[in-house]
Amino acid sequence: MAATKAKAKTAAAKKAKAKSAPAKKGAKAATTKTKKVEALKAKKVETTKPKKIEATKTKRVEAKAAAEAPKKKAARDVLDFSDFPAGSVTRRDVTLCLACIFRLFTKQLGLAPRTAYNEIRRYAPTVEELTSRNPQRPFFKPSEEKNTHCPYCEAPKRWHARVAVHRVEGGKASDAARRALVRELPTKDEQFQIHEEKKTARQVFFEWLERLGQEFDFEDDSAWMIEAARAYLERREHKTDWAEVFGGLRAVRRSQRIEEGWERDGTRLFLAPAIYNDVLLVQYLVSRSHRHGGRTFEGRLTLPELVRRMRYGGHLEAQGITDRDQFDVLEQLVERITGGDEPAKLHFIIDRRELLDKVKDLYARHAV
Repeated sequence: MAATKAKAKTAAAKKAKAKSAPAKKGAKAATTKTKKVEALKAKKVETTKPKKIEATKTKRVEAKAAAEAPKKKAARDVLDFSDFPAGSVTRRDVTLCLACIFRLFTKQLGLAPRTAYNEIRRYAPTVEELTSRNPQRPFFKPSEEKNTHCPYCEAPKRWHARVAVHRVEGGKASDAARRALVRELPTKDEQFQIHEEKKTARQVFFEWLERLGQEFDFEDDSAWMIEAARAYLERREHKTDWAEVFGGLRAVRRSQRIEEGWERDGTRLFLAPAIYNDVLLVQYLVSRSHRHGGRTFEGRLTLPELVRRMRYGGHLEAQGITDRDQFDVLEQLVERITGGDEPAKLHFIIDRRELLDKVKDLYARHAV
């Protein structure tokens, strides 16, 4: 009986051991699996961190390169007038319709397309064509519209090429910078053309006045009057940084305490009486053909009022002007401020780069 009981216990123990063995194996397998998952996660973290850091660095480098790209592009432009005195360089853009010229060469002159394109590449616009107040065909005024068309032949924008002409006033202040710039200009395909004109100082001054009149909005007196004062001061004193002086400026006044030069007090600029009167004369001259009488810091002035103000203020006596006739007085004032018949030179730099690029592109399309 005892032997039978012992055998039964042994059998029960074997059954219990058999049942517990799979559970232990399952627990061991689960532990191993957990360890593997944790190891994979740790490895993934280790491999991901450097990639994230590397990606962040790449983005920073790309952002820096994108920010510096415009600066590098601007620095590469050979037409850099930053070394020129303020007010000595002016730019005029005009649009040239290549379709008008192409049709002239092919239909009226009977040239082959390839010959016509070669003639257009050699086309050299004159200074008069580029600086005319009312451009004539094939030129017209530039437009910022996206789908602009030629006003003469309705050609689309791909036929339009902008030609820029830079006008440099000769003189001691600008001659050295101009010579250095011309030496650096490329000569291939005559991308840039240089022209020179001899004129009097009076002619140069009134051409300058005419350009100012085209740029100003005479409906906004407070804006154009200050801009006219700045433009004249830039011509008078090239070395002064007038952009900084006029930054945030709200008013220009006659000074009662300084006899020469100028000074700024807050948002106001005070000019010596002689300089202030010259500014009034410039404002009168530039605005009299656009408004009824000349508009100045002192209000609307007719010629007699302008002369009377300068006479009673002592400006005419200080300049040695004793004439009583108002027209003679104006002539002498203009003679003094412009330089009169003194010889002067104007230098024109014509930029044909866009013209050449457009002709090349159009010829490639036509050849295909």
